[in-house]
Amino acid sequence: MNLNPISTAITLLIAFSAATPLSASADNEIKVVKGQVSDYYIPVVKEHLIKGKVTDRNGQPLEGATVMFFASPIHCNTDSDGRFSLKAVDSDTLLYVYYPGMQLTNHPVGSDFENVTVVLDKAQPRQSLPRRKAIATEWYDPDNYNPKTFCNPINISYNFEPFNNNSTTGGSFRSSADPMALMYGDETFLFSTNQDGFHYSKNLTDWEFARASFKRRPADDDQCAPAAYVSGDTLFYTGSTYEGLPVWYSTDPKSGKFKRAIDRNALPSWDPCLFLDDDGKLYLYYGSSNEYPLKAVQISREDFFPVSKIHDVIALHPREHGWERFGMNNDDEVTLAPFTEGAYMNKHNGRYYLQYGAPGTEFKVYADGVYVSDNPLGPFTYQRHNPMSYKPGGFVQGSGHGGTFEDAQGHWWHVSTCMLSLKYKFERRIGLYPVGFDNDGIMYSSAAFGDYPNFNSTADIDNPSDRFAGWMLLSKDKPVEVSSTDSTLTSSAITDESMRTYWAAKTSSPDEWVILDLEKPKEIMAIQINYYDHKANQFDRADDLYHQYRVYASDNGNDWQLIIDKSDNDRDVPHDYIELAKPLNARYLKLENIHMPAGNFCLSGFRIFGTDNDIPAPEAVKGLTVKRDKADSRNAMISWKASPRAYGYNIYYGIAPDKLYNAITVYDALDYDMRGLDADTPYYFAIEALGEGGRSPLSKTIK
Repeated sequence: MNLNPISTAITLLIAFSAATPLSASADNEIKVVKGQVSDYYIPVVKEHLIKGKVTDRNGQPLEGATVMFFASPIHCNTDSDGRFSLKAVDSDTLLYVYYPGMQLTNHPVGSDFENVTVVLDKAQPRQSLPRRKAIATEWYDPDNYNPKTFCNPINISYNFEPFNNNSTTGGSFRSSADPMALMYGDETFLFSTNQDGFHYSKNLTDWEFARASFKRRPADDDQCAPAAYVSGDTLFYTGSTYEGLPVWYSTDPKSGKFKRAIDRNALPSWDPCLFLDDDGKLYLYYGSSNEYPLKAVQISREDFFPVSKIHDVIALHPREHGWERFGMNNDDEVTLAPFTEGAYMNKHNGRYYLQYGAPGTEFKVYADGVYVSDNPLGPFTYQRHNPMSYKPGGFVQGSGHGGTFEDAQGHWWHVSTCMLSLKYKFERRIGLYPVGFDNDGIMYSSAAFGDYPNFNSTADIDNPSDRFAGWMLLSKDKPVEVSSTDSTLTSSAITDESMRTYWAAKTSSPDEWVILDLEKPKEIMAIQINYYDHKANQFDRADDLYHQYRVYASDNGNDWQLIIDKSDNDRDVPHDYIELAKPLNARYLKLENIHMPAGNFCLSGFRIFGTDNDIPAPEAVKGLTVKRDKADSRNAMISWKASPRAYGYNIYYGIAPDKLYNAITVYDALDYDMRGLDADTPYYFAIEALGEGGRSPLSKTIK
């Protein structure tokens, strides 16, 4: 048994300090060297020699070749006969051999340690990351990009989960959730879980990041479900706590410099919401439980201590409200009681709208409901139209635990949590949906085309449903050719319209690509590239994360024209959305990878939006039938007949013929198992067909 030198310093310490006491640990695998200041713990290993020869492809010995182990200081050089002798341990199984002008080579070492022959080939041209300015095209100019639309999930630099119990099992993954947003000056500030700061935007399409981290330990997820409000020029900010957190404040929040308004919050306020009423009173709403209700209390603006009674304001009633039931499709009333969380308060026309999330963040039916009152502390009445934020179908699914805000033009928006839940149940994204208040004071959001291009806040549009830009999906189920595939991750996942499936190439190198065939030339208006993190080794936030790529177009699949050049992009864009400056007519699109932030080149969706001008919109859907379950009126089976030229359908429903505010997008089916109805509420239903030539007229509304 010999000591394997860990470093030159330790080698010298052992060689020249024979008098130093040396003792073995109980399992005889570690020896401890008593140093002058501290102990040195050195593994005890078995050593052996690896002997061999390094030659070129013609068998000529290479003198002075360096033979080493990868990620190890151990190395030697070959003699004039190309021979080497290298000390190794059992775990050293891969030689790493270098010689000028030759290919840097990995050579495995098996049971033969005495006669290893390493043959080097001539070096091939090496690829390097491009260091040139991106080329502007007539469809995309990175220096003059002013989009009028956005597309969910919103394209922010979703942070990677820190290296904690969430990530150690499933591997490295991005996530953010529990969002809320507000206006600070003329910009929207977006706060959400696990970001080490916040995002901000002037148009709700392009988002920048500002660091504002309050992390105490490396494995912390920073501010979970944060709360913030603005008073004058001061932003106040805190996170979820059971044991007490500070409330921070800043008059320059984008600088990341915050002071403490208090050192410790008095209440166990998980999922907090801080609401400053127009009379100057401050309220706190909080709670996250499948047993206890959400709470509301007035608090002091000086020390944030409660100054009123603490009121129980919202509890779930899943026996009455089908959408509050646990399960992926509100279909699990056995495993756990549903969770209520994410309280959020808005005031509109003198009425108080208290929102809440249910039944669980890992489900596609995750949604936000609302109760209404004339008093900020209640009592609150359940709104007949519920949930007010709902998206159980389509590419993006789930729309719960969010926050509602008014933009600079007086239009309302809701940010909410989207379910992903592949590597871990709390793997999530964020969606943005327009909100309205109708003449009866009903609060609602529009998600019928919630993962299609919608006009952003630069457009003065009052009706939330008019935000849809009218560009249809052109890429669904289209043929895809790829440069390579890692394991069984098939390329069909790129166009199956599911964010929960993905394809990955074998590498992250610049020679990986995807070619999408639209099957005929079509008018393209926008492109969304949805990356996923496969074999990534990134944990938590870093400042060198960015995506680089190019997009080409072709009519024949052979002659390519550059459309989008992001070869010098320095932004992390995991759900990059590009609105083209002018329509593009093309059949083939090629996405060419240049740089990934971490892991293999990997996509969950390469989505193309526009119109096939050669075909009309689908015909109106016929045969809509809704069979409500007589034994359980929370459930209904919805079915319809296929409409020619349709690739999907939007099912609308609501509490009145003119209040069909909720929508469910359905692909690859002619029925839907609806389990989210309120037991004692009558509903109205209608349906439309979605096609590459447009959308059909709405069907006849049925009760």
